Amino acid sequence: MAGVAHLDGGDVVVIVAFDQVQLLDVAGPMEVFTTANRYGARYDVRIVSPDGRDVVTSCGLRIHADTSPESLPGNPHTLVVPGRRDWRRATADPALVPLVAALAARTRRVTSVCAGAFVLAHTGALDGRRATTHWELAPHLASAYPAVRVEPDLVFVRDRHLVTSAGVTAGIDMALALVEEDHGAGVARDVARQLVVFMARPGGQSQFSVRTTPPSRHPLVRRVMDEVTADPSIPSGIDALAAGAGISTRHLTRLFRKETGMTPGQYVDAVRLEAAKALLSSGTASVEEVARQSGFGSSETMRRLFQNAFGVSPTVYRARFRATGAST
Repeated sequence: MAGVAHLDGGDVVVIVAFDQVQLLDVAGPMEVFTTANRYGARYDVRIVSPDGRDVVTSCGLRIHADTSPESLPGNPHTLVVPGRRDWRRATADPALVPLVAALAARTRRVTSVCAGAFVLAHTGALDGRRATTHWELAPHLASAYPAVRVEPDLVFVRDRHLVTSAGVTAGIDMALALVEEDHGAGVARDVARQLVVFMARPGGQSQFSVRTTPPSRHPLVRRVMDEVTADPSIPSGIDALAAGAGISTRHLTRLFRKETGMTPGQYVDAVRLEAAKALLSSGTASVEEVARQSGFGSSETMRRLFQNAFGVSPTVYRARFRATGAST
């Protein structure tokens, strides 16, 4: 961090709330900012709704809007735009989008959590900027708003005064980073320790996702994808896959890139990594055995690819995500 921004007292953080908003998108950042006040920060967190009324969240809990748009200061310090599962309904909301657009235009720092990036993108605020959202929604954000440079694996992305974060709990990661930016690492560390969360979450979104590549409509590509998915451990070099499909390696590579956005080799690695994640989180096999069952030539190859893809080693992943039963 280059330095600590010295803020004036009573810095206003505006969190937008609306019907069917995801509760943790709102509560996570709010908890971080208000907890930071126990350690010297002076955030004035305000919940605002388009009409100033209470809203009902996606889980059915009612949130009280403690201020109306008209009563907000002229230039709030930070804007937080949360999301809802049905992002299309949010971007079609005739009251929500103009409110966010107006607030974004006059707020010094603009942020979003999860599907809130769609609302920001709909206002045009993210045009030409790097942004992220929940890993499952990233392809939709890129497709619906091609002017946005989507970074699907990052937990949060900063582009100048715009900060977008990934799914749900990533709003906590983002808010902690903002507290660190405003008040230094010491305060942020105290908040993280109090909330029992990572100061900086290791790895990206890939460590939490499942395979999201949609099945190809091309029969040859679909055939190869099905073959690899059915048994990741089978010998499946690109030449062998192409020969099995009855086409040249070059043609298979071209088809794969067009249909999936990746090469056949990248797809094979991705499927094997997904198989390895499942084995690590649910079984007791050694890392060497997991590598063999997943189709990797060696445990070292698996370790290298695992680290590159998820930012953690297979052993750390197993320790973090392995299911455990209640002790008796």
